[in-house]
Amino acid sequence: MGGPGLLPPLLPLLLLLPGAAGGAAVCGLCPGPPRNDSVVSRYCASRAGAESDGRCCRERGARPERLLGLDLSNCSLRSLPPALAEAAATVVLDLTDNPLTALPNGSFLGFTQLQCLAVPLPLQCPGGSGAWEEVTASGGSRLCRGQRNLCNSSRELAWPCPENAACAPAGPGLAQCLCSSPFHGYKCLREGAFPVLLFCGILGAVTLSLSALLWGTQRRKAKTP
Repeated sequence: MGGPGLLPPLLPLLLLLPGAAGGAAVCGLCPGPPRNDSVVSRYCASRAGAESDGRCCRERGARPERLLGLDLSNCSLRSLPPALAEAAATVVLDLTDNPLTALPNGSFLGFTQLQCLAVPLPLQCPGGSGAWEEVTASGGSRLCRGQRNLCNSSRELAWPCPENAACAPAGPGLAQCLCSSPFHGYKCLREGAFPVLLFCGILGAVTLSLSALLWGTQRRKAKTP
């Protein structure tokens, strides 16, 4: 089990991006609809108002479109594709029948809604068995059910946050510490409003300076015979 501690406050914003909600690219990673025997197809068939879209199961008529399930089973995956981040809002995910050798720590950062994950049998559930309510093995797959909230778990598993911060789930076996208003900064030790204008001004100045430097360097190289 692990946790990233004080994560950047950009995570909630990233999950609100259109790609994170729609997952258009990730639905086409493998050809055809969800396999009939996958946990995704069974979940999609049992849920009213759900429909298949490529390898995805979506909530029909939802705006923005909500991705409920993703079937990436038997896709010859040797590592998790970068596009998987688009499926952070999914509830059911199937990765079985793939030659995956590992699930790197933090692979499911932001997957706070994930409640059923099927992985190849040689792999462990992300976050360890303590991150799930139930872990079972059958045939060549391992099923991880009921993602636990580290922030509401026992003292041995709870993720410690510094003073002036609150714990928030960030995925299987992961948690983040969010500063309570009006605190911000390193370990939430600074009090008062975050200096957004100053931060943006400094960032803009640095960006312009670097752009001007690169432009000047490339211009001189172009003039050199």
